[in-house]
Amino acid sequence: MSSPLTLAIDTSRERLQLALAMRDDRVDTAVEEIAKGHAEIIMDRIGALLARNGHDYLDLDQVAVTTGPGSFTGLRIGLSVARGLGLARAIPVIGLPTLFAISLSRPGGSEIILDAGRNEAYRQSFSAPGMPLDAAQLADLKHCLEAAARTAPDDWRVDIAQVARFAALADADRFPPDPVYIRPADAKPQIKGKVARQ
Repeated sequence: MSSPLTLAIDTSRERLQLALAMRDDRVDTAVEEIAKGHAEIIMDRIGALLARNGHDYLDLDQVAVTTGPGSFTGLRIGLSVARGLGLARAIPVIGLPTLFAISLSRPGGSEIILDAGRNEAYRQSFSAPGMPLDAAQLADLKHCLEAAARTAPDDWRVDIAQVARFAALADADRFPPDPVYIRPADAKPQIKGKVARQ
């Protein structure tokens, strides 16, 4: 039995990462360093990745997407595209938390520490790839680095090919495409200048 044709999307950080896991188990990737502007190019890049492998959107069997933590705007773009494709094609959408996704390319156990800005870090420990020991949390960056005997957070990236490979075998019911923010959004709701209701 062949593997499902799986598109993987990662927009959680300062890059656009796409991978296509084919039915013969080959994986093709497209990675672009981009801090902003994912929304303007993502559909074109997905189309190009599919086309160069002889496929189009109608061929997709499922979609996988990283769910955070990460850039609020980036996460929303990736999740919106993945969910939109899933809805339009009536195919499963698999959501993998970003730290979980990073762990897939780390042999053995690991503590993943990502700089979250404001002297904070996202951290989570894994006993093996995809095997969390605790929940992802927001912590003090300096404390995390001291505890891990490091002077700077590793620039650990999601290996989008590994995400596609994992998702091709994953149970979609175990990995819903729900955002994982951990830290509240910077944007605050307006309380002044509301439009008067009639």
